[in-house]
Parts: sequence; C-alpha cells; structure tokens
Amino acid sequence: MSALCVARLESPLGPLVAGATAGGVCLLEFSDGRRDERQLETVARRLGGEVVPGSSPHLDQLRLELHEYFAGRRRAFTVPLQAPGTGFEEQVWAELLRIPYGETRSYEDLARTLGRPRAQRAVGTANGRNRVAIVIPCHRVVNKDGKLGGYGGGLWRKQALLDLERGGQPLLALRPEPAISRRA
Repeated sequence: MSALCVARLESPLGPLVAGATAGGVCLLEFSDGRRDERQLETVARRLGGEVVPGSSPHLDQLRLELHEYFAGRRRAFTVPLQAPGTGFEEQVWAELLRIPYGETRSYEDLARTLGRPRAQRAVGTANGRNRVAIVIPCHRVVNKDGKLGGYGGGLWRKQALLDLERGGQPLLALRPEPAISRRA
C-alpha cells in the first residue's frame, strides 16, 4: 500500500487540496469542505493507498509550478502525474493535456478528436471526473457556442484561469499552507 501525501495550498483563487504518491501528483482540487474527504477517499481507493498529511518532492514541484503559472510565467506543467481512471477517462485527460495554453476546445471537438463524434456528454462526464485541476486543464473545455459550461471549481474560477492564459494580469502568488489531515 502506497502513501497518498496530502497538503493544502492557498492560491489566488482559493484553497486547493493537493495529493501525490511516489508516482506523481494525483489530486489537485479547489477545496470544498463538503467534497474534500470524498475526493481523498476516492483517489486513495483508486491508487490503493493510505492518506497521510505531509509533503513530497512532487508536491513541492507542484507548489513551485503553480506559483509560476499564477504569476504568468509558466505555460506547461512538468510535474509527474498519476491520474488513474477508466480507459475512456484517461483518453479524454490525455487530450486535455494537448490543448494549448490560452486556447479552448469544445466537448464536441474533443469527442471528434477521440473518434467518437457523438460522445460529447461522455467527454463532459470524463472532463468533470478529472481530479488534477489546472495541471490537466479541464478549464480549457467550453460549450460548442464558446460559453463556459460547467466547472467543479466554479465558473468564476474557470473564467479567471482562461483570462490569465489569454494574457490577463498575473494572479497573486501561491502560498503554502500547513498540511491537512484526514478526518477520522
């Protein structure tokens, strides 16, 4: 059984919960007290690991890369990822990683790229199940008409991320917060 190191990061868009194993970052979500515990349990179950508060080299690298991203100095993340899902989910997430910084794609575009042109809803569902926000850029997916559509972190955050990537003002620096622990 591997450890899932979990830490809380304070970002310009609100607190983030981050998790990593020895294999890479497997969780980065905007913190929502109601969902945090469930997210941690789901990721730990998928990875067969135990949740422990603390840090790791991958979380340290993530913290640095997020700081650079929010400052407008990073366009691509290099931190290793470990994002297990169904085969289809993993295909969708791989396509998300191919969307260039500052650009968007529609759910329909992604479905066509995957060779499943009628699977827009399935793409949307897989997009919503991405547990590594920002790094796997699900915020770059919009409706066919160009409107934002859904985003687990809230549409205002999605808009802020897109504005940043489209040349908007850099956001404030990321500040580390103390590690969080799993509630009993």
